[in-house]
Amino acid sequence: MMMFSISLGLYELAFFHLLTHALFKALLFLCAGILIHGVGNTQDIRSFGGLSLNFPLVTVCMNLANLSLCGVPFLAGFYSKDLIVELACQYSWGVFILCMMFICLSLTVLYSVRLTYLSFVGVYSGGPSISVCESDHSLIGPVVILSFVSLISGPILSWLSFPAPVLIFLPVFLKWAALLFVSISLLAMLSLQRLVY
Repeated sequence: MMMFSISLGLYELAFFHLLTHALFKALLFLCAGILIHGVGNTQDIRSFGGLSLNFPLVTVCMNLANLSLCGVPFLAGFYSKDLIVELACQYSWGVFILCMMFICLSLTVLYSVRLTYLSFVGVYSGGPSISVCESDHSLIGPVVILSFVSLISGPILSWLSFPAPVLIFLPVFLKWAALLFVSISLLAMLSLQRLVY
């Protein structure tokens, strides 16, 4: 999204997205590190599954980061990603560019939901997991702080970066296009998971 925003000449939005993206992506990597450490240092996602029982706090924080990555409203990623998408639609750069943007958004949702499904919903098939990670404050403390910062960074950085709110008028079908592509990718991921298992 940052490179796409720069290619459209929206440099301030690209920098704004860089700042919000850095916060929730750092949270995502910290949570992934705790999970990897907790399941015996394996990075094979196929051996994950059902970890929400052993890592409830990490589950909440990682899902928060994943939802923010997907651009769910009122999380940090929404404030930057939605603005880039709506401005790209408003300036009508062409059907091909808009379709590529919506496909990229759909792929982000697809791999984020896949990560959540394989890590927390599926059946655990690895070795013994170490739930001690949740009681280690040197691991959990930064994750909790970064979760809080990731929650409030979107609106605060938006208010600091842009002096006035941006008013965007789009046709109804473009407003619903992002939701349509995201729903299609979500259904595609769920159907692929049923084929695998």
